[in-house]
Amino acid sequence: MRRGSWKIRIIIGLAIVGFAVLQRCNNKEENPYTGRVQNINMTSEQEIAIGLQSAPDIAQQYGGLYPDERLQTLVDAVGNRLIQNSIARETPYKYEFHLLADNQTVNAFALPGGQVFITYALFSQLNESQLAGVLGHEIGHVIGRHSAERIAESNFWKNVTMGASVGADAGDIVGSIGQNTLLTNGRGDELESDDLGVLFMIQSGYDPEEMINVMEVLKASAGPNRIPEFQSTHPDPDNRIEKIKESIDKYVGQTG
Repeated sequence: MRRGSWKIRIIIGLAIVGFAVLQRCNNKEENPYTGRVQNINMTSEQEIAIGLQSAPDIAQQYGGLYPDERLQTLVDAVGNRLIQNSIARETPYKYEFHLLADNQTVNAFALPGGQVFITYALFSQLNESQLAGVLGHEIGHVIGRHSAERIAESNFWKNVTMGASVGADAGDIVGSIGQNTLLTNGRGDELESDDLGVLFMIQSGYDPEEMINVMEVLKASAGPNRIPEFQSTHPDPDNRIEKIKESIDKYVGQTG
C-alpha cells in the first residue's frame, strides 16, 4: 500500500512538472523590440493595466509625488524626449514619469506597461543627462518586458517546485535552483536595460558617458556594506560600468 502510494505521488509530481514545462514552452515569444525570446504569459494590455492599477499605491509607499510642478515637468520632458527619439515610441505602452517625494531612498524603477518612478533622493543628485540615463534604463525595463517575464518565470518555478515536492520531497532543492535562476536573470535584465539606456541617450542627444557617473552615484549611496553581487538582483556597479563602456563603444560606432 505504501509502495503504491509512492508511485502515485511520483506520477502526480511528474504530471505537474510536465504541465509546467509544456506551459512554459507555449508561452515562448520573441520580443519585437529586443529580439530576445522570452517566457511571457500576459499581453501588453495586461501589463499596462497592472502598471496603472499599481501606480497610486506604489507612489504612496514613497510619500506620494514630489510637490514641485517645475521639477516634475523636467522629468516629463526628459522622459518624453527619450521616448520620441527611440524605438519606445513604436511600442504600445503608456509611458508616464513620476517624481516621488521620498528624499531618503535612492531609487528608480518601472512597473509593467510604462509607469516609471524616480525618488527625489536620487533625482536631486543628478544633472539632466544623468537623469536621462536613469529614465532610459527604466524605459529599457518596460520595453524588455522584464516584469512580465519575471512573473511568468516565478510561476513556472513555483509549479516545478510543487511537482518536485509531491513526487520526491525535493521541493527545497528545486526551489533553491529556481531562486538562483531568477536572481541571475534579474541581473541580466539590469544589463540589458543599461545597454538600451545608453542607446536611448545617444539617440536623444545626451552624453552616454553620464551613465557611468550614475553608477558612481549608486555606488556611493550604497556605501561600503552593499550586498555582494551574487546575492543581489543587480550586478555590482563596477561590473555595470564595464558593460556600459562596451555599449557606448558599440553604439557610438554605429551612429558615428
